[in-house]
Amino acid sequence: MVKRLRTKRPSFVLPPWPANVPWPLVTGPIGRFFGPMRAIRRALLLLAWTFLMMPAQTFLNALPGDGKRVLPRIYWRGVLRLFGLRRRVIGAPITRAPGGRSVLFVANHASWLDIPLLGAECRAVFVSKDDVRNWPVINLIAHLGRTVFISRERRHTARGRAHIAMRLKAGDNLILFPEGTTSDGSRVLPFRSAFLAAAMGDDPPLIQPVSIAYDRLAALSCRRAGRALFAYYGATSIGAHFWRIAQWPGLRATLMFHAPLDPRSMPDRKALSQNLWQIVAAGAAALRQGRDLSRD
Repeated sequence: MVKRLRTKRPSFVLPPWPANVPWPLVTGPIGRFFGPMRAIRRALLLLAWTFLMMPAQTFLNALPGDGKRVLPRIYWRGVLRLFGLRRRVIGAPITRAPGGRSVLFVANHASWLDIPLLGAECRAVFVSKDDVRNWPVINLIAHLGRTVFISRERRHTARGRAHIAMRLKAGDNLILFPEGTTSDGSRVLPFRSAFLAAAMGDDPPLIQPVSIAYDRLAALSCRRAGRALFAYYGATSIGAHFWRIAQWPGLRATLMFHAPLDPRSMPDRKALSQNLWQIVAAGAAALRQGRDLSRD
């Protein structure tokens, strides 16, 4: 049962453009001038916002309390506003499960934009691959956000599982992408059960599946080609991908928070992984098809 539907808008949003008329600010000579200008403006604003927030997060990380968990949501909402990416939210994220249990948010993964989208809604810490440690600027953001880094190598699986379990026990909610990599945005890859091993312990977290779909590009409905533009996968560098997508106006994504699932109801982690994949994949497919889920 979907409980609510909310739409968040940045301060300036271009009006919808008729579907049968080309978008001149992107495809024509005007677009070839204003697109790069838009990307440069967004990049400079995002850098300024990031360096402004870093000292505050560093200070809060050294203090007890929930301040270090609250400020990242403010930061990520600012990132979305400055980037011009609207978000539509169906359902609501769980802040704290009954009995004081932590929450593990499990979502599909197509783009680095998934991170600010989820970070703006969930009071949670990301679980990320070790490679992010070597990404300039982004590695600083990840460390200040108290990201849990795990390796995808089998010999380090146990250590990563222990680290996730430790953070859950400490009271942190976590955000996990069980696909283990990004897709092209047109499908949800199978979930890796190894990533969910920490959710099958004696005191498991409550799990909330989340489906994400990018559904507006230049204020028009996003087709398969448009979703590929949002997607960050393959050999593309993050800088090149930012430059490509930051030139476009009228961006929007939809997040659907599904009903939570108690892992204690599942016989093993493979069954849990398959169940979560089915929920997330079905939700993402419905969002890509443009169904009005607010009435379901």
